[in-house]
Parts: sequence; C-alpha cells; structure tokens
Amino acid sequence: MTAPSGSVERDRMVDASAYLTDDQMISLGLVAALLLISKLRDMLDSSGLLAAMAVGLTVSLLGHWTWLIILIVFFVVGSFATKWRFEEKQALAIQEANEGVRGWRNVMANGAVASMIAIFSWYFGEGDWYYIAAASCIAVAASDTLASEIGSIDPRTRSIINLEAVPPGTNGGMSPTGTAAALFGASLIAVIAVLLAPTAGEPTDSFTLLAIITTIGWLGCQVDSVLGALLENKGYIGKHTVNFLATLSGAVMAVYVAFRFL
Repeated sequence: MTAPSGSVERDRMVDASAYLTDDQMISLGLVAALLLISKLRDMLDSSGLLAAMAVGLTVSLLGHWTWLIILIVFFVVGSFATKWRFEEKQALAIQEANEGVRGWRNVMANGAVASMIAIFSWYFGEGDWYYIAAASCIAVAASDTLASEIGSIDPRTRSIINLEAVPPGTNGGMSPTGTAAALFGASLIAVIAVLLAPTAGEPTDSFTLLAIITTIGWLGCQVDSVLGALLENKGYIGKHTVNFLATLSGAVMAVYVAFRFL
C-alpha cells in the first residue's frame, strides 16, 4: 500500500532536533538575528557581518548562548551610542569612520577576547572563571564605547596621565560625562550578566557578580585610556589594538578575582 504523498514529504523533512541540541539551536537563531538586525540597521559592513558571524558562532557554540546575548546587548547599545549626536561629532572630527558603520576590525577588537575564552572553555572543559571573564571583557568594551561616544563631546576633558586639559575626543582623555557613561556601560552589562547567570550555570551570588563585572568593566575602560594616551597617541599601536588589549585586561582581572577570591 502506497503511503500518502503528504506523509512522504513529512518523512523527508529534516528534524533539526535530531542533530542539534536545544542550546545549539538557540545559538544559531541568535546569530541569525544578530546578522539580520545588523544588516537592516546598517550597523556593520560586509566584512563586519562576516566577523560578527564568526564571533557569534564561536562564543555561543563553544561557550554558551547567554554569552552571545550579553555581546549582542553591548553591540546594540554601542551602535546607538555611536550614532548619538553624530552631526556634532562630525563637526569636531571625532566621529566613527564610515558613518558609524563598523567593519571587521571593530568586531574583532571587541569580540576576539570573548571568542578566545569560549575556545578555552570548549577545549579545557568545566571551569569557574569562564562566564565571569567573558562578561567582564564585554563590560570593558561597553564601558569604553559609551565613554568614547558619549563623553567625546564634553569640553571638560582632561588627560588621564597628567590631568591637563585636552580637546574632546583626545585618546586618553576623560571627562565627567564620559566617566559616568563608562560606569553606566559596565553596569548595564553586569545587570544582564546577573540576569543570565542561572541559565549559564554561574553559581556566584548576584551582588558579588554585579560588583565584580561593573568594577572590572570600568577599570578596563581606564586601561584603554592609559594605553591610548601612552601608546596610541604616539603611533605605537592603533585604536583596535588598544580596544583588544583593554578587553584582554578585563578578562585577566576577572580570572585573577575568580581564582583569588571566589
């Protein structure tokens, strides 16, 4: 007896759940959503989209999809901050290049460390520091991005090295507005990380986790400013290298705290 054609078609359909875990399907869905939003909102150019796909898949599949949510929150908030009062930044010649549309260097500068942590977690197995380190390095990226994009138009800018007045947008400059924005960026990522911690299997209590990630995020922003003043302004390294090193410092601080105090 011949099976109905509809039944044959259903049998031919691939059941994704037979090949992928629930976490993996969530990860793929989040990466697809990230790429779609980035394309529709002109947040990334073609190279940026490819880099975002690589970072998103690495962070979510080798780490955990909650890490990707934290990264997406940073990316969306950072993109809005980049385009905030963009005309004023243009007038001061301190705007993000390419009309605020970011490329692969921007993506890797802020996402490479989280990807490295994900690879470590996949290769070495269970550990107590992965989640805190991933959230902390993203908190540094968010803190620095908001400090740069929001604080750059504050005329009350001084060098982090000698506290002398410098033009707004100067590498290594800090202002009251930028300092507050940096703290907000770090706190925002910390709050998201605390909310997702139970799903990610992070056992640290909420208050401790909030304090650690917020503090490291803000401190990492200061590391970025110091590197900008001492090395970037003198042409030794570029902006993206500074961003990478700052996020790396956040991960290192998180690992130290995890092993020393938790």
